[in-house]
Amino acid sequence: MSESISQVGMRVRGYHLDGYGHVNNARYLEFMEEGRWAFFDEHPRLIQQLHSAGRAFVVVNLNIDYRAAAVQGDDLQVLTGIVDVGERSALCHHRIVRADGTLVAQADLTFVLLDVKANKAAAIEGEVREVLQGMVVAKEAFTG
Repeated sequence: MSESISQVGMRVRGYHLDGYGHVNNARYLEFMEEGRWAFFDEHPRLIQQLHSAGRAFVVVNLNIDYRAAAVQGDDLQVLTGIVDVGERSALCHHRIVRADGTLVAQADLTFVLLDVKANKAAAIEGEVREVLQGMVVAKEAFTG
């Protein structure tokens, strides 16, 4: 698997469950956010470039495909990476996989860079763009 894809393990706990005994759909958002934080932890140069440029990531769209139920005690891997960088937005991909290899959920998350001082979206350019483009992987890399 590519070094540009981060992996974080999680165990499903009772408080993640809904009344039907499986992970509540809203909890997957939290699992994916944990994946993004792990991604940033593993790519400190990106965070340094963002801070230097006065930029922050802002989520503007999220599309989740739920594939299989996760239940208490399941060990999950959350995979996170950048799959596309445009002029004003970029696409982050997530896959949540159970320990037995079953795809539980996957999502595409679109984000923009916020100019923190101006409080508005900014073009993805300069060193931030270089760093992001250097991390781009094909979605197929998440299954390899």
